[in-house]
Amino acid sequence: MARTRRRRWSLTRQFAVISLVAMTLLGCALVWVTGRVMSQQAIRDGTASAEAAMAYAAAPLPAQVFTTGPLTSQQREDVTRAISGFGSRLVELRLWSASGELLYSAQGDQTAFPDTDRLNHVVTEGETDARVLVDVQSHSADEQEGVERTVLDVYVPVTSADTLAPDDGPVGERAVIGAAEVQLDHTASARALNQAVRTVTLVAAGGLVLLWLVLFRTVYSTSQRLQATALENARLALLDSLTGLPNRRLLADRMARAVAAAEQTSGGRVGLVLLDIDRFKDINDSLGHDHGDELLEQVAERLRGALRDDDVVARLGGDEFAILLPDVGSVRNAERLAHRVRALFGPPFQLGEMRLHVETSVGVACLPDHADDPSSLMRTADVAMYTAKHHRTGVAVYSSEEDHSSPSRLVLLGDLHRALEPEGSQEDGLVLHYQPKLELGTGETIGYEALMRWQHPTRGLLSPNVFIPLAEQSGLIHELTRFALATACAQLARWREEGRETPVAVNLSAHDVASDEVVAVIEGLLARHALPSSLLTVEITETALVSDPSRVVPVLDRLDELGVKVAIDDFGIGNTSISQLRDLPVDELKIDRLFVADLRDGGRRGAQTVVKAMVDLAHSFGMQVVAEGVEDEQTARTLRRLGVDRAQGFLYAHARPAEGLFADEPPRAGRPLDPAVASRPGRAGSAPG
Repeated sequence: MARTRRRRWSLTRQFAVISLVAMTLLGCALVWVTGRVMSQQAIRDGTASAEAAMAYAAAPLPAQVFTTGPLTSQQREDVTRAISGFGSRLVELRLWSASGELLYSAQGDQTAFPDTDRLNHVVTEGETDARVLVDVQSHSADEQEGVERTVLDVYVPVTSADTLAPDDGPVGERAVIGAAEVQLDHTASARALNQAVRTVTLVAAGGLVLLWLVLFRTVYSTSQRLQATALENARLALLDSLTGLPNRRLLADRMARAVAAAEQTSGGRVGLVLLDIDRFKDINDSLGHDHGDELLEQVAERLRGALRDDDVVARLGGDEFAILLPDVGSVRNAERLAHRVRALFGPPFQLGEMRLHVETSVGVACLPDHADDPSSLMRTADVAMYTAKHHRTGVAVYSSEEDHSSPSRLVLLGDLHRALEPEGSQEDGLVLHYQPKLELGTGETIGYEALMRWQHPTRGLLSPNVFIPLAEQSGLIHELTRFALATACAQLARWREEGRETPVAVNLSAHDVASDEVVAVIEGLLARHALPSSLLTVEITETALVSDPSRVVPVLDRLDELGVKVAIDDFGIGNTSISQLRDLPVDELKIDRLFVADLRDGGRRGAQTVVKAMVDLAHSFGMQVVAEGVEDEQTARTLRRLGVDRAQGFLYAHARPAEGLFADEPPRAGRPLDPAVASRPGRAGSAPG
């Protein structure tokens, strides 16, 4: 049988019980301590009176009488007269010798016996011993019941100094010679003490009860406020405070439930639509945050009123909203709904006296089509939304091709890290392939461009466009550049040992060419392999050049001082000005393959004019011109006619590994250079080594 789980006490109930017990204990302790202090004070006062009575009783007696025997009649009368001033409060006074012999009794007792232990203690230690006792007395012999009264029974030591006259012995010599048992009526003191204790008890109880009631009321009120605040916080934790829509936390809970329900249903599908307002920051900055908040509230109202009852509209934060579609049927249905949502923003929004037209970017993702769980569904919908924003399509369905942070790319990034490790396998690592560059006039190979490839252990040989963007996003591009430079320089050194002086060009990323560190790396590699700097060419893209010329140009100047040739790659797609080109230490201009492709099959109108202008501009600055992507003989002939110096492309050879590169020379294409071209002055130091 299952055990019933006991319900925990509330905070108020816990406080009530604990504080009540604590205050009861505190009250009892207070009353007990107060009563004890008052009782001890009463005993001290009675003891002082008993000591005074002993002094009066012992004063008329010589010290010897406490050792020689009973008192004479005269001595008894003297003692009785001496203590007569204490009146009725003195119940009894007995004088005892140190051996316990009764010397005197105010009541006339002849056969009384002392409390031996107390007497011995008083005589031995010389300390007073006081105790409260109950005395029972009868008025006559016939009475069966006596009268009880409380007495303070005090044994007081009698010293020789208490009995000797000044001329009978040395003053101040105190030897205990006996004891006086003094009984004082303590009834009035006990009654007063009891009354005081009752008063203290009532006052303490009343005060503590009043204090407890005040504290309990305070705690109860505070507890109620805390509960109300907790409930409000719980509500606000699940709802957006501005729009009243569910927030990200509540949306995550609903998504988890929808996904669980879809997994139990064959063919179940959950859709998620994310949208944000284009240029919302500009709206906030220009109109103010008040109008921005008002716009968000109106957006929430339109979304809330346009969807199905089962759909969940949530605000994720800022200007970003989400729509959960628990049972969407198909991706196409989700996309249609996304277009319908975007159409809600067609009518202008009224912000005060202003009518504002707003555009949105909407992303769509579905489970299980694009994700396996709620977290990945949110991520893929977010990727789709930013795809719509980037391409300005308005609505976009998730596509893995647009996902630069997909799990597969993260796995590939991890593989790339391992490929760059020094102990990595050469068979499953990064390699350089080499594509020849030919002189168009003679068909002679005058150098090679080093192109990186990745021999992936499971995906085979990967081209740079697969992993170079990933390396640039992750910061691994610096390691790739150093690998390319080190591998190319090592290959140049091996070729020199074989008697070949073959220049090689290595591409530098925009991240590397903006740092002086790459110059130090190149200088160190040339020195390590004892290579002439003329054998190495570095290629940088035109976009890298114009992106940050203030940092790139000094790096190019240092490379020029080092004797390393510099080529501008993909020329024509950037915005390099003529003045920049004139002042740059550049040896080669590589026309982008886009313009070369325009020359095929008659080419686009004006394509030859554009290429000719590039060639004339480069030659006027003493640069060699290289055409990339040459794939047919007709394009090669056109390039020769336009004055292009060199070319590379599939017409001549694909990029190949260094092993066996010279086994068969690439085909010689073209004819001898035009005399006009051959006689054109070249830039100093630009001829191949």
